[in-house]
This record gives sequence, C-alpha cells and structure tokens, in this order.
Amino acid sequence: MGAGHAHRLYRHGHSPVHALPPHTKLAAVLALVVVVVSTPREAMWAFAVYAGLLALVAYAARVPAVFLLERLLIEVPFVAFAVLLPFVAEGERVGVLGLSLSVNGLWGAWNVLAKGTLGVAASVLLASTTELRELLLGLQRLRLPPLLVQIASFMVRYGDVVTDEMRRMRIARESRGFEARGVRHWGVLAKSAGALFIRSYERGERVHLAMVSRGYSGSMPVIDEVTASRTQWSYALALPCAAFVVCLLGWTL
Repeated sequence: MGAGHAHRLYRHGHSPVHALPPHTKLAAVLALVVVVVSTPREAMWAFAVYAGLLALVAYAARVPAVFLLERLLIEVPFVAFAVLLPFVAEGERVGVLGLSLSVNGLWGAWNVLAKGTLGVAASVLLASTTELRELLLGLQRLRLPPLLVQIASFMVRYGDVVTDEMRRMRIARESRGFEARGVRHWGVLAKSAGALFIRSYERGERVHLAMVSRGYSGSMPVIDEVTASRTQWSYALALPCAAFVVCLLGWTL
C-alpha cells in the first residue's frame, strides 16, 4: 500500500487495542454497529451498557476522554437534526416545558442520538488505535473489492496534495486583495473550485500515466500480509459478543 500516513484521529500507543490486527478491529466495529442499530430504542439501559463497554475499550486503549469527546463533535449536524424531530414529527403530542412535542419525534430523536453517538464513538476509537495504512490492509484482508481499496488508498495519498493546492490558491487570492465577504464573491470561489477540480484531474492523469509506464496493470502489489490468531480474534470480538447479549436482553426484558 505504500508508506504510512499519520492522521489527526490516530493516537500513537502500545496498548492491547493498538496491537490487534486491523481486520479484526474492523470486523468488531462493524458487528458492534449492527448490534447497536438492532437494539430497540425503548431499552434505554442497553445503550448505557454499550457506552460503558466502549469506555472500557477506550481505557484499555489509553485514549483520553477529552480526546474522544473532541472527535465526537463531528456528529453535531446529526444532533441538530435530532433536536428538530420532536417539533416537526406528527402523531400524539405531549407538553414539555410549555412546548408541544411529538411523542414519536422524541423517540426518534433519542434513537438517532443514542445509536449515532455510539457508532461515531466506536469509529473514533477504531481510528484512534489504527493507522490509515493498517486500515487499508485490513480492508484488503477482509476481501473488500480491490478497486475500492485502491480508491481509498489514493484518497489517503493525495488528500494532502489537494489540500495543499487549495491553500496555495487561497494565498494567491488573498495576496491580490480578495476576501470573501458575501454572496457577490461566490462566483470567484466557484471558479476557484473549478480550477482546483481541473488541476486535480490533470494531476491524476499524470500519476496514472506514470504508474502505467512502470508496469501498473490494475492491481497494487501487497507489501505486507496481516494475519490474526484465534486469540486475537477472540479479544476483538469480545466487545460485539457482549453487546449482542445485551441486545437480546433488550428485546426480551
């Protein structure tokens, strides 16, 4: 996959969670998300247990609570959507602090917040303990279509390149006295976005031609082959298995 790329979500460490093979962690997170989504929204205690399980994983991975909470801010748009649900949903209504709120909307808001927050937290923990290169190797080990893995790999490789190009274009605009202050300046920003797209497309063509000239035939060579023992699989799947038991209790109690 090429050289590794550090990212802001990753937190370097030597914890047992960091040491697990990436494909075991990917499978565990996917299984956990499926279990959480399958839990009935009325079983509020179950979501508290899920949060406790994730807190144990964060403790084992030595990921500080502040670090985790800061990364959870990415779900703010979903929180805003959930807050609006009680006001716009139809059905039976109930008075809360002088406001008329939909009962279905309240349950829907709770459902979105609880399951969305747990899913984002699990994803943040995965990214905090696994480097991007390892994630790509894990996806390949899980037999994700090679084309998708290659696309993700190129996104990781050239995301910083495109970002740096955007920075240079912004500096060029500001050096000429341009400041985006209103709708009338949207035309300039749109032209900049178009120019960035053309430059990125042309760069992609040059990279592709360079790869073809070096023997690229549609598949990337696998440099490292990641494997996992039964013990490592058991450690990784302990979290979703415990969550599955909680889910079953949530449906039966």
